[in-house]
Amino acid sequence: MSREDPHDLLAMVFARPREALAAARALLAAGRGPYESSIARQALGILHREFGDLEAAIGELRQAVRLARRSGSADRETDVLATLGIALLQSGRTRAGLSALDQAAARADGTRADGTRADGTTRARVLFRRAGARWILGRHGPALDDLRDAVPALLAARDTVWAARALTLRGHVQLALGAVQPADADFRTAQDMLGPTRQEHDSAVAVQNRGVAAFRTGDLPAALALLDEAEWRFSSLGTPMFDLVGDRCAVLLAAGLARDALEHADGGLRLLARLRGQATRRAELLLIAARAALQSGDPATAGERAGEARRLFARQHRAWWSEHARLIVLQAEHATPDAPARRTALGEAQRLAARLAGLGSPEVWQAHLLAGRIALAQGRAGVAERHLARAADVRHRGPATSRAGGWLAEALRAEAAGEPRRLLHACRAGLALIEEHRLTFGSSELHALATAQGAELVTLAQRHLLREGRPRRLLAWTERWRATSLAVPAVSPPEDGELLARLAALRQAEHLLAQARQDGAASAAALERDRSRLESRVRSATLQTKGGSRGGRERRRDDDRTGRLLDALGAGRLAELVAVDGTLHVLLCGDGTVRRHTVGPMDRAVAEVEFARSRLRRLAYERDPDQGELHDLGARLERAVLGPAADLLGERAPLVVVPPSTLHTTPWGLLPSLRRRPFTVAPSARAWLRARSAPRPDGGRVVLVRGPGVAHADREVREIAGLYAESGREVSLLEAGRSTAPAVLAAIDGSLLAHLAAHGTFRADSPLFSSLHLDDGPLTGYDLERLRRAPHHLVLSSCDSGQMAAVGADELLGLATALLRLGTAGIVASVVPVNDETAVPVMLGLHDGLRRGLGLAEALCRARGDDVSFIAIGAG
Repeated sequence: MSREDPHDLLAMVFARPREALAAARALLAAGRGPYESSIARQALGILHREFGDLEAAIGELRQAVRLARRSGSADRETDVLATLGIALLQSGRTRAGLSALDQAAARADGTRADGTRADGTTRARVLFRRAGARWILGRHGPALDDLRDAVPALLAARDTVWAARALTLRGHVQLALGAVQPADADFRTAQDMLGPTRQEHDSAVAVQNRGVAAFRTGDLPAALALLDEAEWRFSSLGTPMFDLVGDRCAVLLAAGLARDALEHADGGLRLLARLRGQATRRAELLLIAARAALQSGDPATAGERAGEARRLFARQHRAWWSEHARLIVLQAEHATPDAPARRTALGEAQRLAARLAGLGSPEVWQAHLLAGRIALAQGRAGVAERHLARAADVRHRGPATSRAGGWLAEALRAEAAGEPRRLLHACRAGLALIEEHRLTFGSSELHALATAQGAELVTLAQRHLLREGRPRRLLAWTERWRATSLAVPAVSPPEDGELLARLAALRQAEHLLAQARQDGAASAAALERDRSRLESRVRSATLQTKGGSRGGRERRRDDDRTGRLLDALGAGRLAELVAVDGTLHVLLCGDGTVRRHTVGPMDRAVAEVEFARSRLRRLAYERDPDQGELHDLGARLERAVLGPAADLLGERAPLVVVPPSTLHTTPWGLLPSLRRRPFTVAPSARAWLRARSAPRPDGGRVVLVRGPGVAHADREVREIAGLYAESGREVSLLEAGRSTAPAVLAAIDGSLLAHLAAHGTFRADSPLFSSLHLDDGPLTGYDLERLRRAPHHLVLSSCDSGQMAAVGADELLGLATALLRLGTAGIVASVVPVNDETAVPVMLGLHDGLRRGLGLAEALCRARGDDVSFIAIGAG
């Protein structure tokens, strides 16, 4: 700070906050006059306001006002009064804050009794801050009025930093009004202006705002990358930014990561409470947490958070925000299962839509959609039509996800009007928009999660086709939105040395953690934190991967797709399980036809799968499990998941089972109709067709891997190696001590067949961190996604290695999906615990069949005997 110009201290607050704090305290300790002391108190007030305790900030700023008044400087008093106004507003004292800002604006406009007058730059800065207050309150028109005066004045005065801040604020106001392109232009101009300055905090804010603009234009990977960069910059400055928490949550919600958004918002709320921070920020974080809870299927939490946010907004006189919180409250009430319908709900939704329209909210269509839904439930067809028509208007403008919501409103209108062609057109158009949105992602996780928004569109079409008795078209529409992430070729990952280093560090952390737990070491807790931090960084990096070509999706008519499937089946059968409105059906395909059979309640099927899995966990550790009990258990499960279709599968005809994602963990080998039949399980019929046509690699290289700590694994891999040696096949054997992740990945890349005898861990919380345990730590789904060429066939002989998590609308994530997406034709794995000892002869029989030219499903069928643990996944 220059001794000649104490104003340098204020410029330092955001550029170098730690230095500014020390300098302000030093200036006060020096006992300088009221003018300089006012600057020091103002600097401390701003530091407390932005990064610490609001009450302390207000105390410092009140002292700064008194000192400025004593100094006799009109500019000084006006400037500090405006700063105090913002702090009062952020503490929830809206009237007092606006009063202080209005006083500051009046002083800047008028002439004092002593003849002094605030200069033009001071006036422009005051108007900028009042515009910020009005933006916080949702008063966007008055905010723009202030900025129309402030921005040209600051630019004319060449007040670079303040002009950039004003442009940034104008961008945010325009975003709130739905004007994305003008907002993006303001953010970019502000960033260019800040480039040559030393205002590191403002530069970080500029990066953050570019992330917000990228989000609003639909480029979510870029938004995540920019927000990550901004967070790193703020962390290096030691300045927590709660606006950034809200921005990141909005992007996570748009990407389908609702649970992540809720955890992030809750973390921000905890930190804010610890710092005794801004009440305005708390209300905003509560609102974003409510949105996240609603999107993640927790309407009770959503209603609670939104209700608290609404009460805070009301006390803060923030009408724009309060109405948006009210929207979440009403949406949560409507989404609560079995909640009694309130007679006043329709009127409240209608009034809310009118208020949001008056405020110029871009989310008004959601209120109309809600009012339309409520009216339909109450049998008020005319009212529903009016509101759904207003909601449907958004299908022609805005981001893809909002337009898809407009097509949903149009589909509901068509269903209510009894117009099936219009209904299917709306569903098709909405799904195409969501597909366009998904193809911007390179991450398989985001590909899968982004499908959730299309679930209702698919259900509307399925419901209609079920009523019409059109099983062939019902199959086509089910396939349209099932396991779609596997229908798009994986994006080849860029060579990312930093990500590879993080994956290696994660393996090392996991390896050390396992050892520490085994030894009972005190370091286990710290190692667990390190592992979580590394997992977060790996996942964050993969989420930022951009998608490939938008033209990569196969475009075929429904009849063409179904005809191609029936031709490929030949004498075989395909059973596609479909749940519509809580009832499970089987679409049995074969002999050139598709027939529908009703099974029963979906809830019963899910319960029976869980019951069977729990029994098999116990039986896996018995040397001679009771075959009678297994048969009874299988018969009970078969009735729940296949029903009458089980008797129509044909005599030993090869079968493809395509279950919904929630039934993928079914132990299919337990079903009596499948015990002696070759069958394969596929995430979708399209995925089966794609796997079936996967090119066979040149040569016949077989890779056998023995992981650490697997009983009988040494015998397993050596005897399998002997089988292939007899056939003259090239065999690569990675034994204990050599089975590291880099060695295994290099060996299996492009191989004909890979067999991994390694313990596995399934991670339901983060499926792509499911792993196989190797000598140097876990081999995760993220590692497998970095293969250049997937192994043609893969055998995983460990427990639960075939498990996948149900995500999105009807998608799956896990080790198997990582490989199927890369082009693996077929996988043999287990979906239940495996008895290591009894698994060895099954594996030997499987490989004996494979070396003799049998397919995976046929070889497994002949080898398994009474074993029910293993299934073939993909194409048999």
